[in-house]
Amino acid sequence: MVVNDMPEMAKWYVVHTYSGYENKVKANLEKIVENRDMHEYILDIVVPMEEQIEIKDGKKKATLRKVFPGYVLVKMIMTDESWYVVRNTRGVTGFVGPGSKPVPLTDEEIRIMGVEEFAPVLDYEVDDNVRVIDGPLENFIGIVEEINFEKKKVRVAVSMFGRETPVELELTQIQKL
Repeated sequence: MVVNDMPEMAKWYVVHTYSGYENKVKANLEKIVENRDMHEYILDIVVPMEEQIEIKDGKKKATLRKVFPGYVLVKMIMTDESWYVVRNTRGVTGFVGPGSKPVPLTDEEIRIMGVEEFAPVLDYEVDDNVRVIDGPLENFIGIVEEINFEKKKVRVAVSMFGRETPVELELTQIQKL
């Protein structure tokens, strides 16, 4: 195995933990990876969190809550050693999958969970003529003015009522002509 190819071989796996132990498992795993120098096998450990707004005494308070209580996501290359290390970490009850065989998450599952950002592959660029293929402006024609990958938005000058009108659309709402 060539070490440079390793990150491409890594997949996301779901690890089941005792309830409330998610952050401890993450910390323990990070310590083990450091101590055993397993950086090339265990690349990332995530406890998915989301911000929740609570209103207490008339004041808004943002708190983080676990999206999947009792689960930790681990990006790793599955070997006998890496499986053993994760499986025997304190607080881990096992991998999610049939029997003793862990099943990696699909790219689509990872995208839906928002664990990893995927840069969309676009067939258009600034100054290209495009057609709106989705939404209320469907079938309108326009010219791409700006692409914002952070916000996943594109600004298109659409010809409406005889004049150019800039509109902000999702990256997937347009198609190159």
